[in-house]
Order: sequence, then structure tokens, then C-alpha cells
Amino acid sequence: MSDTVERIADALLYEGYLLYPYRRSAVKNRQRFNFGVLYPEDHVAAGGSDTADRCFLQIECLILGDAAAKLSLKLRFLQLMDGTAGADVSAQWQEATERAVTLHCSVAELVAAPRRHEFSFPAGKDPAGQVTHSLVGELEFSARTVDDSALRLRVRVTNRTTALAGGAARADILARSLVSCHAILTLEAGEFVSLLDPPAELAASAEGCENIGAWPVLAGEAGARNAILASPIILYDYPTIAPESAGDLFDATEIDEILSLRILTLTDDEKREVRESDERARRLLERTEALTAEQLMQMHGILRQPPLFEEHP
Repeated sequence: MSDTVERIADALLYEGYLLYPYRRSAVKNRQRFNFGVLYPEDHVAAGGSDTADRCFLQIECLILGDAAAKLSLKLRFLQLMDGTAGADVSAQWQEATERAVTLHCSVAELVAAPRRHEFSFPAGKDPAGQVTHSLVGELEFSARTVDDSALRLRVRVTNRTTALAGGAARADILARSLVSCHAILTLEAGEFVSLLDPPAELAASAEGCENIGAWPVLAGEAGARNAILASPIILYDYPTIAPESAGDLFDATEIDEILSLRILTLTDDEKREVRESDERARRLLERTEALTAEQLMQMHGILRQPPLFEEHP
């Protein structure tokens, strides 16, 4: 897997994890929001038609290749941990630990019969007293022929974790959820087809792909077709990190320059709380304080030619 794919996937994993001003005491950091949350199945069922919460995601994409093609899937998400900010129980804070599930199979196996894989992570406690609850999920794979030269791959991820009884706090439900859930698919001896810009003969098949809660785009070096990133945030093919970016800021939709300048205006007391809130917040603050005037000017703006879609014969 290329470094480009890993960097984009890491940015997705922590998008929304911390919000400016990056302090635990800030209400918007105590009321956590992340993209791509898969809630427990029975929690979603209890909400009926009144809930917009989802317990599953579905990825469908097209593959060009024969029975020799090998598929690898890496499912990634965050698991939130229960904890408090020191003795102040009013500043509830949920840190996170990274989780990943990796599977390998041949495309021929999926065409012959769907495959299911159950995964789980047991409850535990770290040295700081942060508690993780057990998580249970299921991966379903299938593939079928949709064209003489193409297969439609389907991946479905479901959170099978048992939720608390009705009326549970949102933080308790999130602690039993798959947070910032996304997937990376790679192929050997085969190619993925762009759903944004498919060849004319596969346009109808591409349009028929049903994606729910995740959108698959080609990833890696421009022109490569062996990797798909299925993201809860809509991206174009071959997404990249701007070279002017000094690092992750986590705060969804913010502009690097504006946010970096705002961080530099925090008071000494606010900066002390940032450092004490979370290791990632501490590193973000130190990195921002170390920016040179030249690095800040690089964030001021640049005009780039947007990528053009390929011309298919």
C-alpha cells in the first residue's frame, strides 16, 4: 500500500476527532462528532424510522480481472474509551484507540460463494484507567459478473455490538460504535474501475453500484488502479494531502492558515489545557508554535489546475 493512501486514510480516521480550541473543557469536544460512525445494530433498530443513525456501511465497486485476482481488505476505525479529564467529572472526555481488521481472499472464491467474517475486540482498561467496551462486527463479501469483462464487488460492514438499554447516554452508545469507519481495498492481478469516470461500456454498471455510508475512489499514485479507498467523506479519485499542510488539524472543513493563526492566539492557560487534554492535541500545538513565517505564508493560497478526467476510447 502506498504512503499516499496511508496518509489520506489516517486523515480520514481522525477527521473531527478534535475541534478547535482543542481543549477537553470545550463543549464541542465533550459532545463528540465523527464522520462514518456505525452504531450498534439494536440501538439503530430501537430508533425505528425516526433515527438517522446507521449500523452498517456498504461498498460496491467494479473489478476488471480474472479468477487469479487477489483481493485484500483493511477495515479501519476508532474505538472510543471512557475517561474523564482529571478530577473534573464535568469535563467528560473520550479518547480513542485505533482498530483494524485485515482480510485476504481470491476473487474466484467470492464469485463462487459469499464470504462472512466476524471480528471482535474484548473489553479492557489501559494504565491510565481508560475503559474500552467489547465490540463485535461482521464483514460480508460477495462478487458477481455484471459484464463480459467486469465483476461487481460488494463489501458490507455491520456493527453487531449489543447496545445498552433505551435511554443510554450518547457517549455510552459511541463507546460501542465503530467510529470513523472506512476501508482500503487492494488488488493483485486485477484493476478497479473508477465510478466517477468509468469507460463508456461500463457506465451503466458503474451507475448501478449502490454505496451506503462510504464512497469508493481510486487511490494511490495517479493512474494506478490497484487500490480503492472507501471513505465516509466524498472524495475524488486519487485524493492527496496538500504539500503546504504542516500536519493534521482534525477540525473538519477548516482552512489550515486560519486555524493555525487562531491556535497561536490561545492564551497560556488555554495552551496548558490543550497540552493536558490529549497527546495528539499536544503534538498539534507544538507543531503549530514551531511554524516559521515562510511556512505560514505557504498556507496563504495557491492556484492549482484541477485534474482532468481521462478520455476513454
